[in-house]
Amino acid sequence: MRRGIAGPASTGLTGYRRRKRGVSMAAEVDEATRREYESMERWLDEHPHFSMDYFTRKATREMVNAWLFSQALSQTAMTTRESVPSAPSSGAQTPVRRVSSSDLESRGLFGSYRPILTTVDGTPSFIDPQTITRTGTTATTSTTSSVSTPRRGGVSTSQLRQELRALDEREMMLELVRDISNDLDVNLLCHKILQNVSILTNADRCSLFLVKGNKETGERYLVCKLFDVNIHSTLEEAESQAADQESRFPWGMGIVGYTAASGEIVNLPNAYQDTRFNKGIDLHTGYKTLSILSMPLRDKDGEVIGVAQVVNKCGGYGQKTEAFNEHDEKIFESYMAFCGVRLHNASLYEQSQLEVRRNQVLLELSRLILAEQSSLSVIINKVLMHTQSLLQCQRCQVLLLDDTSKGMFSQVFECAASDFEDNNMSQEEFLNRESSTTNKSARFPINIKITSHVALTGETLNIPDAYKDERFDPSDEEGSENKTRCILCMPIRNSTRNIIGVMQLVNKVDDTIFSKHDENLFEAFAIFCGMGIHNTQMYEKVVKAMAKQRVALECLSYHAVASEEEADRLRKLPIPSSDCLHLLRWDFDDIGLEDEETLKASIRMFMDMDYLSKFSINYKSLCRWMLSVRKNYRNVTYHNWRHAFNVAQMMFTMLKTGSMEDLLDDIEGLALLLACLCHDLDHRGTNNSFQMKSNHPLAQLYGTSTMERHHFDQCIMILTSEGTELLSSMSKDDYAKCLDVMEHAILSTDLALYFKWRGGFFSIVDKNEADWSNKDNRKLLRSMMMTACDVAAITKPWPVQQRVAQLVASEFFEQGDLEKEQLKIQPMDMMNREKKDKLPEMQVDFIDAICMPVYKYLAKALPSLSPLLKGCEDNRQHWQTLADSRKERQDAEAAGKDAPEVDGIDGEDTGKVTLD
Repeated sequence: MRRGIAGPASTGLTGYRRRKRGVSMAAEVDEATRREYESMERWLDEHPHFSMDYFTRKATREMVNAWLFSQALSQTAMTTRESVPSAPSSGAQTPVRRVSSSDLESRGLFGSYRPILTTVDGTPSFIDPQTITRTGTTATTSTTSSVSTPRRGGVSTSQLRQELRALDEREMMLELVRDISNDLDVNLLCHKILQNVSILTNADRCSLFLVKGNKETGERYLVCKLFDVNIHSTLEEAESQAADQESRFPWGMGIVGYTAASGEIVNLPNAYQDTRFNKGIDLHTGYKTLSILSMPLRDKDGEVIGVAQVVNKCGGYGQKTEAFNEHDEKIFESYMAFCGVRLHNASLYEQSQLEVRRNQVLLELSRLILAEQSSLSVIINKVLMHTQSLLQCQRCQVLLLDDTSKGMFSQVFECAASDFEDNNMSQEEFLNRESSTTNKSARFPINIKITSHVALTGETLNIPDAYKDERFDPSDEEGSENKTRCILCMPIRNSTRNIIGVMQLVNKVDDTIFSKHDENLFEAFAIFCGMGIHNTQMYEKVVKAMAKQRVALECLSYHAVASEEEADRLRKLPIPSSDCLHLLRWDFDDIGLEDEETLKASIRMFMDMDYLSKFSINYKSLCRWMLSVRKNYRNVTYHNWRHAFNVAQMMFTMLKTGSMEDLLDDIEGLALLLACLCHDLDHRGTNNSFQMKSNHPLAQLYGTSTMERHHFDQCIMILTSEGTELLSSMSKDDYAKCLDVMEHAILSTDLALYFKWRGGFFSIVDKNEADWSNKDNRKLLRSMMMTACDVAAITKPWPVQQRVAQLVASEFFEQGDLEKEQLKIQPMDMMNREKKDKLPEMQVDFIDAICMPVYKYLAKALPSLSPLLKGCEDNRQHWQTLADSRKERQDAEAAGKDAPEVDGIDGEDTGKVTLD
């Protein structure tokens, strides 16, 4: 029969079915063929076992893929038809994953509970250690479920047994082992094992009992997994039969209990003659038990994990007359040894699938929490919504602690299962609902004694019967229809493990109590809730800090920017010419200028460069900006407004007298002049190193070039303040370029960057590759110009150089004093007041290391700047003379002779000229 139907079923029948679904064929079939196909299809419908057997033996991969594809399409279409169109949800709406905690509990071989939180090397983890591979990653699970291999359809029990009996014992065992080798579903595997056992032992019925409970505490028992399985029974029938049995079988009692406890095989030819046999089962089922063979089921470690039992060995024609013999015991034991390993592997697979599903739920929760950081109410309501859905509780609460009072709650967030029933409240409305601000306004009792106990002690409370717990107050529920049965209460901790609140669940929807699984899953939710609350609170603090910063900047801007009255007064004053102020001289000295005159001189520089007309700079804004810049320099010894003015004058001289304006465009010139005036804004008289050593907030704010970055930020603050916006008329591109040049110029005054960049400049000059039309070359040139202007006091006439050196040394000595007093460290020689007599040697070293190289290469590249090199060389000679005289005096003193006088150093508190 099978072979006769193979051809049509695989070709013509398939085409006929396609025709019925509306799929055209290349050739039409006649009426007789159509009736034959219909007859064959009816026969196949009436013999599903044969159809399945034929399909498993003959189906190709293409046929299976086509079937899966058609099933996926039909399922998608069904889902589409059943779904109700909805309006696009807002960002606040969060769909709840409709899965309960019971769906995440293992119902496999090794118990109904697997902890969601386990420990791996002492560290809490959501991943079960058994799912960790050798590489330390989680085991990859199969994307498709195993399908149990069906029995050969159309074959009777006796016929199947005859086919197997025709094989020798080894081949029969191998055939049955292959039969279960690919099954990963524990329930299907157990059912198939029992069916195979009935074939092996020629038994009428088979049952499986699993070991439950805790071995360490001795609380162990057995439960019926499958009952009365035979070659024809289905899995559903066996599970239904098992459900009708007792919920627990005592450990060590009865035949099953004895087998599990002793690990021995029990073979009873006559069950009623054994006192351990429970006759009540036969009375309940109406089935007559004659013989029993009970076999322990062991895992890979030899531990008994269950008991398999076969009942009534069949004789001829299904008569139950024979007893199980030693051969049955041997072959049963051999097969169960392999089955124990297969069940263990299937159980591990089930656990891995379960862990994947658990982790998906937790990852989904973490995604939802991390996606929302701006609103505390939204983040907590999200957690409540998912907690209620997953743990299937009637009420769920989050109570946040009051920082000022231990054990008292400042906010209460609540969620009930009825909130979303009958459209009482939309998800968006719920998520944006604010908390109750007082305990009295809470919708449900917050069980103050219980929640306060958890908040104060950090202890988790799982109360199965609230009315039997002395901490529960029944008076809170007077007049309420929803009575409290069970409570699960747990602390919420932040990242520092401090308790910031409490989560409380009340009553399971199915009227059961909260299990250990619920408790562990709830703990995971409490952890995520703590993370979400902590992150949101930190975000709120940052928002407040930013608001305070904006207010502080507004106040700073008001006090830092000069008043309009001052600007009006300066605007009305006449501005002397550059010749009158000697601004175009290399040997310029500001000693004879008052502060107001320095402001006029600075304005004159902008006027002579024609920047007011070129960039549409408002004259009053320039006056107010100049006053504001001067105002933001502190009254320190050297790095003050006078130093900034002198640096700007040298840049102005380089641009005009040195003809540098022919190499640089107007935006670069304007940016350099602005940068010189602003390059030391808000200088505190201490260098970068001191900021780092003292752990100053500036060092925390800026990682490198600490003071220079602060100077630039202060410059931007003044340029963008109302009334001092010099660059407001610039185009977007010109404005960006100007700021970029200014930032680079101010940072160039950091000597650490000077040493970093000067090598590139020296290289292109030595190689005669100084193409100043190249923007990178010009960038290096501008940085060298800023350094040259910053240390330009070393090029001034000797009296000016001496005076400036004394100011620099005084400021350095002040920093050295601070290092001794505040930081308790010994300052370096240049900042040590006790080393002031070493000034000449340090000045020579400073000139040789920093000043001479930059002036030498600038003069080599641009001969118009040679006066700077000449002034530097002259001052070096002066300092070298003083250094030699000092050495002669020291040698004379050492020899006991009269020491010669050294002009320009004795009695002067001077020091080396340098910069931050």
